[in-house]
Order: sequence, then C-alpha cells, then structure tokens
Amino acid sequence: MKLSELDTPALILDRGRLEANVARMSARARTLGVDLRPHMKTAKSAEVGRLATAGHSGGITVSTLKEAEYFAEHGFTDMIYGVGISLDKLARVARLQARGARVAVITDSLEVARGIGARAAELGARFEVLIELDTGDGRAGLGPDSEVLIEIGQALDGAADVDLRGVLTHAGQSYACVEVADIEAVAETERAGAVAGAERLRAAGLPCPVVSVGSTPTALHARNLEGVTEMRPGVYLFNDVFQAEIHSCAMADIAVSVLATVTGHHRARGEIVIDAGGLALSKDRSTQAGPRDVGYGLVVDAGGARLPELHVARVSQEHGVVTAPSGEPPFDALAPGARVRVLPNHACFTAAAYEGYHVVAGAPGADDEVEAEWPRVNGW
Repeated sequence: MKLSELDTPALILDRGRLEANVARMSARARTLGVDLRPHMKTAKSAEVGRLATAGHSGGITVSTLKEAEYFAEHGFTDMIYGVGISLDKLARVARLQARGARVAVITDSLEVARGIGARAAELGARFEVLIELDTGDGRAGLGPDSEVLIEIGQALDGAADVDLRGVLTHAGQSYACVEVADIEAVAETERAGAVAGAERLRAAGLPCPVVSVGSTPTALHARNLEGVTEMRPGVYLFNDVFQAEIHSCAMADIAVSVLATVTGHHRARGEIVIDAGGLALSKDRSTQAGPRDVGYGLVVDAGGARLPELHVARVSQEHGVVTAPSGEPPFDALAPGARVRVLPNHACFTAAAYEGYHVVAGAPGADDEVEAEWPRVNGW
C-alpha cells in the first residue's frame, strides 16, 4: 500500500528517522557510561522496543501494567513499572513474574512500602522495589534528604520477600527550560540528587545497586552521569515539535506524524480544513509557552517537506483548521483531497489515539510505500 491509499487520519512512522534517533541516544548512553533503559510510554511497540534496546541490557521502562503484559508477551523480561505502585496492582505484577518477567515497582510511600512486604507474603511472590526521589520536578517522590527515605528503605529491606533495588528519579522540570545551559543545570540537579539519595541509603547499611535517572532533555545534555547506573529517556525515539523547541532534536528528527486529508477551504478566513481534529492530534498545546506557538501541530506536505509556516490553529473532535500566521495558506497546492502531514506537539499524546503505525522507510515522498504496519498497545 502507498501513503496516498491510506484512510485518514493515519499515524505514520519514518523508520529512517527512528533508527537515527535510536543510534544517537545509544551513543549518548555509552559516552556517559550508563545503561540505556528506554521508556516505552511513547512508542508502546515491541518492534520499536527491539530497536531501542539493541546493544544494551535489554531492560525497558513502562508506564502501565498493560504495557508490561504486552512487552512480556513479546519477549521483554526486564522492566521497571515507572508509576508509583498501588497495593491492589501487585497481583498483576506477581502474575507477570510467574510468567518469567522481572518487573520492578516504585514507591515514595512508607505505608505502601510496608504493605508490599505483606502482599508479597499473601501472594507467594517476591517484589523488587525502587524508591522514587523528587529532584525538582514536584510530581512524585521524596527529597534526597528526606528522613522518610531511610525508613522506607528499612521497611523494604527488612521484608522477607522484598528486594530494595535502588532509587529512581525523573527531571520533568527540564521540559520548562528554554536554554541548553538551563537543561544542563537541571541534569546536574537530577544526577546529584539521585546519587545523594543512593549514598544515604548505603550509609544506613541498605543496598542500592540501581541509580536511575530519566528524561530526554537531560539525557542529551547532561555533562556527566557519575554515580548513575542507567537512564530512562523515552520521547527521543519519535521526538516532536515541543522537543525541537527545547533543543532535544531538530525538526528533521521528528519520526512520527499524522497523515490527513484536506476536506475544504474557507478563503475569506484564510483557513484550510483537514480531517484530523482533537482526537487524531490530541489537544496538547505544549509549544504555546515557547518561542513559537504551532497550535495543535506543524503542517508539512505529504512527503514531509516544510510548507510556509502552516499549523493547525484550532480543532474540534474530527476537524482541524489550518492557517498560515504570516500570510495566506497555499490553497491551490492544497486543494480538497490533497494530503498533508501534521507533526505533533507531543508525540506521546498523539500516538495514543492509534492502534498502530504505518511504517515508511525514510525520506518519504507523497506516494511512499508503506513497508510495514507495527501494532501498539493502549490502555491500562
């Protein structure tokens, strides 16, 4: 099948760009001397996971237990479930482990830490746990200097069927940085906080073999990761317009896009309508606060070439309205029936609307062959 024959909207994955993104981050991990445990929350695809883990330990990070179950079915056996565990979900983790998968969980709660030991005994299972640290993101985790950190470590290490695996943090605040120097500073805060938490556990006589950090911007711009054992970036696999705006990639590195069809013109208003709306693109407006607001996505032609500053200015459920902020859209070039692609603001949210990827080889043209269809997993 050719791109021009696909029903739209459709999710397109440029394999050449994906492979280049994988190679860049793999080289980065080797330079920094850490293992790469890619976060699969963006791609949610076994085919992408195999590319991303090649040459590394094979470990991955997941954001849902449904992802963990899917990846286990496809031969991935070393995972971190990167959302704070609730005790009711441990039965699913135990079932995964009974099938041969190693699934570590995380917590920042003393109450949960104590409960994990009790649930392990009830389920006849053994759980590996990392303590989540907050190194500035303010979302979840304990401060590296928190007294509760040691209490949690003791509760986990003292349980008969629990292994304290280490500490984990995520520098989500890097997404708010404008300059590379700011990202470098956040990366050092992330590294230093994770290492400090690990050293406090060890000083208390507790094990801490894993020191895990993660975010695409800090992985790319950290000056060093001394004391860290692994990093867990995720969106680098596909990249998006927001990542390009914060210096994580170039626009030419964006590997995923939404193929859409022009359905109408409103010349008096300077608008082109496409069949990709809020559900197909997501309503993420992450570029709004940055140097360039591209609405709900940057519009390129069907072959991936830039058009003159077109973006999706507004959306309803199934309609996208395309405008040219500095002039009139190319109405004649984009007649009804023409195809365009929309580069997403936030690849994770956009991809979540689709069951799979239409894969093209790279440097695509309007009639590029779709060489494969790769399924992805959604839901929880």
